[in-house]
Amino acid sequence: HRVTLGATTYSLFPVRSTGRAPESGRGGKDAPAPAEGALADWVLAVEADAGDWAEERLDLLHGVTQLIAVERDRRDAARTVRRRLAQEVLELVQTGAAPAEIAARLRVAAPVLLPGLGAAPHWQVVVARVDWDGGEGGSGPLAQSLLEEILVDPAETGPEHSDRIAVAHTGDEAIALVPLPTLATAEHEESGAGILADTLLAAVRDPLSAGLDGDGRLTVGVSAAVHSAEGLRGALEEARHARRVAAARPGRVCAAGHQELASHVLLLPFVPDDVRRAFTARLLDPLRDYDRRHRAELIPTLEAFLDCDGSWTRCAGRLHLHVNTLRYRVGRIEQLTGRDLSRLEDKLDFFLALRMS
Repeated sequence: HRVTLGATTYSLFPVRSTGRAPESGRGGKDAPAPAEGALADWVLAVEADAGDWAEERLDLLHGVTQLIAVERDRRDAARTVRRRLAQEVLELVQTGAAPAEIAARLRVAAPVLLPGLGAAPHWQVVVARVDWDGGEGGSGPLAQSLLEEILVDPAETGPEHSDRIAVAHTGDEAIALVPLPTLATAEHEESGAGILADTLLAAVRDPLSAGLDGDGRLTVGVSAAVHSAEGLRGALEEARHARRVAAARPGRVCAAGHQELASHVLLLPFVPDDVRRAFTARLLDPLRDYDRRHRAELIPTLEAFLDCDGSWTRCAGRLHLHVNTLRYRVGRIEQLTGRDLSRLEDKLDFFLALRMS
């Protein structure tokens, strides 16, 4: 195959797997789907027109592709492990498993995705879906393969970045579990660290749009970062609803982030109930889970703190607590949710979540 970009001609040589990478068999979750390579595959690009090359020279290039295929097999084998980890975490989250069980699985996943990391990472969820104009289903494996490629930052070199990505699929959706080792505080989270929907597709939007033209659409949703197992269910729902926002836009390739599920949008009557439930789950579920395990009464404390307009003295008096005890509880609320109760915006979000729960 040959393509021309500007005044430069490139010859493309496919890099085919040698077949040694482990698969789970026909129909298995780790086996490649027939269409999986339709929009994402490996090629060796040579800056030349190889149409009139001698057979010996073409054989040399074929040997180079075989060497690259060995590295592809190695990466495919490692990707299979990451896919299984993501699938296990996803099944636990979707079946409502206890946070402790999900946390245990995350502790297994973290050193595989981020070897050598001393602290538990923050996590972000990204959901992708490919829809075909004819309405045909079964696009989950294709969306999985595309999402694995999209999440690799083209500005980073080496295998390390791609080795952090764990993507599962369920039905027609692909769901990525992305560790964010750079997020150490809520302040960093607010500053926009992590994956941003508006830049995620920048490098691939044009080629993917061309590949999907006339046939299908790719839509992607990105959650906010969460730092514990308690927040994963809300993050998953948030990413799914962000993807639905993206699906409502024109274009073959679209993405939306959690910022576009802003609090004031939830006040609009046409917003679906499940969007509201996702919003309240992401804010309140970590507190409810903590209360169940520790009887800490964080939800009643939050309600009283907001009802007292953030007054430490009045709230402590109402709850019959020492002010230092109240400060400890509020600090725990902020730690579990990544919010800051001194900010008006976060107070408003909690107020809405409590009223809608």
